[in-house]
Amino acid sequence: MGRKHLARQLLGFLAAFGLAGSAGLFWTPGIHAQGKGKEAPAPAPKIVAVRAGKMFEPKSGTLLANQVVLISGDRITDVGPANQVQIPAGVQVVDLTRATVLPGLIDQHLHVMEKAQRDPAGKRTPNLSATALPKTPAELDAYMYWTMQAIFEAQKDLNAGFTTVVDMGALGGSYGTITLRDAIDKGLITGPRMRTAGPMLNEVNPKIETTEAARATVRELADRGVNWIKISSTGAYTLKPDGTMDVMPSNLTLELTKAVTDEAHKRGLKVACHAYGGVGLRNCIEGGVDAPQHGIALDDGDIKLLLQKGVSLNSTLFDLRVNDKSEMERFGNSRYRMMEKSWKKALAAGVKLGFASGAQAEWTGFPHGSQGEMFAVFVSWGMSPVQALRSATTTNSDIIGWPDVGTVERGKFADLVAVAGDPLRDITEMQRIRFVMKGGEIVRNDLGVK
Repeated sequence: MGRKHLARQLLGFLAAFGLAGSAGLFWTPGIHAQGKGKEAPAPAPKIVAVRAGKMFEPKSGTLLANQVVLISGDRITDVGPANQVQIPAGVQVVDLTRATVLPGLIDQHLHVMEKAQRDPAGKRTPNLSATALPKTPAELDAYMYWTMQAIFEAQKDLNAGFTTVVDMGALGGSYGTITLRDAIDKGLITGPRMRTAGPMLNEVNPKIETTEAARATVRELADRGVNWIKISSTGAYTLKPDGTMDVMPSNLTLELTKAVTDEAHKRGLKVACHAYGGVGLRNCIEGGVDAPQHGIALDDGDIKLLLQKGVSLNSTLFDLRVNDKSEMERFGNSRYRMMEKSWKKALAAGVKLGFASGAQAEWTGFPHGSQGEMFAVFVSWGMSPVQALRSATTTNSDIIGWPDVGTVERGKFADLVAVAGDPLRDITEMQRIRFVMKGGEIVRNDLGVK
């Protein structure tokens, strides 16, 4: 590993929790301008051509044969059949003619700071503060350690082919995910494209009772640079042996939820809600939330509302599966089995279903980088392979409102992944990503291509 790379990673680590700043406290040759008072000339965009033996096109749901993707810098400039797209002389050619190429994948619900809540054995640790900087050397060490863990978790996601992710709540209550996102965007460290909610709104202000307090908390989060507002619409729940559950709504009433979404949308932010079911889930949907999450106890009325509002359901799975056995033994019912029933009902009704893994730390049984297993579960629950792949490409691009990702098209980010086989015949290929390119740069290459 070269000195420049080490320096960039160190700078990224410092920036990720706000210690590097913009005051120029740290300097590394090749990162700052060369020469006093002079700006280094911008290098010409790198041109790359990718040859794809097969390429999944999510809009048509087909595999296109013998394609060429031309890339300038971090964007796709042309794509089409090899006999129609001319490769310029002298450019780098990435030969994926023996692979299946897909758009970079999108996971719109995960938590890279989950380890801030638990130690490696799963024991709960004190939360980080969403409202205060560390006050002691021990607290500073904790911030640094947990933020470095978050970097590694995000890189696992990228290596698994998820070139775009949404962190749906910095569990532990810090703003570290925002500065991690910024460090990645500046090229200081390697990682996926991130959109982040920062800490959940209910963590920043647990006692919201008025619409003005709701709006003020949204403004506080917006000023810190979040892309999403994440609210908790349900709280405590009780599993029942008849296959149902009782779910308590949070303190965010329908009126307060509407205030949150209205203020967020005025600022160009999207809103997601943690909601298992009942009144809390209905408040979430009726209140204008963009992306309801979970929906474990979904009923026919909820499905009707989802369809009327045209919003998606985004169900995490394996954070529930880890407790399936213990919950069945204790209650004769489990959240995972309820989730399967609700998800299947939503699929049959035509509800838009996004790819939202909920990936967390190893103790959950569903660590970062293992999300590809969800494709096979979706197919076993009734999706076609095409639908499953769309959930993590075009569907998620639409849900998160980021049209620059999710397809391989002219003008989009040059985010590509590749597998050795055919995922339309064997969806488990998505658990064996062999090649990852983000923004025209190869970040994983297990196919031996140049």
